[in-house]
Amino acid sequence: MMKMRNRRALALAGTAVALSIALSGCSAINNLIGGGNDAQRDEETGEVTEGSNIDIFSLKVGDCMPASDTSGEITDADVVPCSEPHADEVFFEFELEDGDLPTDEEITAEVEAQCVPAFSEFVGIDYYESALDFWWLTPTEQTWTQANDRLVQCVIYEPDPADESGQTSLEVTGSLEGAAR
Repeated sequence: MMKMRNRRALALAGTAVALSIALSGCSAINNLIGGGNDAQRDEETGEVTEGSNIDIFSLKVGDCMPASDTSGEITDADVVPCSEPHADEVFFEFELEDGDLPTDEEITAEVEAQCVPAFSEFVGIDYYESALDFWWLTPTEQTWTQANDRLVQCVIYEPDPADESGQTSLEVTGSLEGAAR
């Protein structure tokens, strides 16, 4: 169970209030505990070699995802090789400290402390000067308590300049690593 959080809100409002997608409880936890469904991956690099639908807990740094209209509860994600058109790329992940599930504000502060510098390093320019943006996946109360889920994943995308809300992603081909824009 993870939540999807919005991005540029870091710079604008300081909190990620925008978009919440909770990952489904029981089946997601069962998949996590039971192993879950993963993609075909290169044995040496771990990169996805064939488009597939995976358990959300199988999502890894370097995975690329095509555009999706997913909202509400989700348990899985489509992934494709980054050499194919896609909208999102997992570029960084970290674990939250044990204890009580942090508040949204505490998670946002940790995202700002960890994902923003990682974004700048990954892209090659400062986050606040970049045309690119990111969102993040976080644990929910259920995965925090029932599956010991502490993982936060940061996902980069290129916003469509025609969408003033910044919520629509453009498709890109190849990794955004070193994009410097």
